[in-house]
Amino acid sequence: SFSREAQLFVEKFEGALGKGKGKKFYAYKVMMTKKWMKFQRDFENFKTACIPWEMKIKEIESHFGSSVASYFIFLRWMYGINMILFGLTFGLVMVPEALMGKPYGSLPRKTVPRAEEASAMNFATLWDFSGFAQYSVLFYGYYNNQRTIGWLKFRMPLSYFLVGVGTIGYSFMIVIRTMARNANEEGGGDDTSFNFSWKMFTSWDYLIGNPETADNKFASITTSFKEAIVEEQESRKEENIHLTRFLRVLANFLALCTLAGSGYLIFFVVRRSQKFALEGLENYGWWERNEVPLRWQLGRIFALFLGNLYTFIIALMDEINLKASYLLPFMIFSMHLEEEKIVKYNMTIWEASLYNGTIPENSTAPPIQVDPADVPRGPCWETMVGQEFVRLTVSDTMTTYITILIGDFLRAVFVRFFNYCWCWDLEYGFPSYSEFDISGNVLGLIFNQGMIWMGSFYAPCLPAINVFRLHTSMYLQCWAVMCCNVPQERVFKASRSNNFYMAMLLFILFLSTLPAVYTIVSIPPSFDCGPFSGKTRMFEVISETLEHDFPSWFGKVFGYASNPGLILPFILLMV
Repeated sequence: SFSREAQLFVEKFEGALGKGKGKKFYAYKVMMTKKWMKFQRDFENFKTACIPWEMKIKEIESHFGSSVASYFIFLRWMYGINMILFGLTFGLVMVPEALMGKPYGSLPRKTVPRAEEASAMNFATLWDFSGFAQYSVLFYGYYNNQRTIGWLKFRMPLSYFLVGVGTIGYSFMIVIRTMARNANEEGGGDDTSFNFSWKMFTSWDYLIGNPETADNKFASITTSFKEAIVEEQESRKEENIHLTRFLRVLANFLALCTLAGSGYLIFFVVRRSQKFALEGLENYGWWERNEVPLRWQLGRIFALFLGNLYTFIIALMDEINLKASYLLPFMIFSMHLEEEKIVKYNMTIWEASLYNGTIPENSTAPPIQVDPADVPRGPCWETMVGQEFVRLTVSDTMTTYITILIGDFLRAVFVRFFNYCWCWDLEYGFPSYSEFDISGNVLGLIFNQGMIWMGSFYAPCLPAINVFRLHTSMYLQCWAVMCCNVPQERVFKASRSNNFYMAMLLFILFLSTLPAVYTIVSIPPSFDCGPFSGKTRMFEVISETLEHDFPSWFGKVFGYASNPGLILPFILLMV
């Protein structure tokens, strides 16, 4: 045995023990091994540096703990998701229509009406996403129902439908996949044994050579100890279970009252705007004209409570129906086939008036040229809904930024410069520096994403707006949290599982896609705007494609596969 071990030792270190070529080869091999290890370490550092905002988040984590950092990690993840959604809508819907579709002014749906031309380029009109913004690729109504466009024969209605459904499917897939990966990562062994010993002897990174990085690491280790101590204290604390249950019931009751009250306010303001619109906005002041478009306070409440989202949609639909009953016959809005026949009949009368009361039966007669701006049209309810979602997203974004600048920055400036000449200590008394509101920011981020999912089918520009919002929010909030906020007095430790965020996001995704799915399946599209005009239901574009582009046997197979008798068991299996 001893001789065998000696032989193995000699074979292993023969190059180092020998002379000549063997020793040189061994030295070369050791040198290359060290270089390879250094390259791997540098490459790992390079990959870390390539992760967007990684160093900013690490710096925040070192000063504010893992709970605040988890919010910015979640924001970065949401940014990546919205980049994919933006790529789908921009590359497969907006760009093809802009490059290969009929240009502006060629059709009534692509032309600003004559009555609106004078103010179509005003800043107030464009800021309200009306005028030229309304009649552009930003909204649903601009897209033509022509089956193929351009020399590529690009199928725009099919692409619009598949992108809308695909964004929903992709969102479900990525959220569930992330939840599954987090669950697998948590399936390891118990890491709570000797927690403080592990932190004491293994926390420091001995490869740190930068003083600033060392300071951040020191602060991070200190914060992690505080989190661990608080967690240990909470686990040993004995609470009055009856008092806890009572406070929880009381808190939920107050939350429901707030939800109901804010929902009523949204419904009240939308109905109030109907009165202003019908009587003429010129008779009212600036505040009344901007109650609905701005929604400084209601927009914020809306973003925090999903129930208000559905209240808003119900009120919006009620507004559309109410407006429709007061419009001219040529502008009657219809979501049902019978009312659509009335609108078409009125447009037939208008066409007859162009020929002095009769429509010529001779098909060889030259058609009368009418400017698209002068052609009457019915209101496009899809564009109306898309405009409201875009306005709401923009107003909520502005509210968030103004809150940061006023509630955090100006407050911090006041405390910092007036603390020396005030009657009491402003830093430790009132108003003091603000703390970073983790729960409020997470809720705002999740419910804002719900608005994007719900409204992107009617406004393809929404993912682009949200990408810009998230990009600027990352820089603005990172700056605000480091310059204007202080760590919370009570230290919270972020759970090892981010599935709480993901579970909320999945729930919001499910509720947000219900209205879009309902409109696709049940509500007839507008008859004179959008890629699905002329169809009874939006999903008929699939059957149309199967009929014209696939063999007949494929259509039969698809019909059998889409039978409810097969779909319902499949859905139950997936659930």
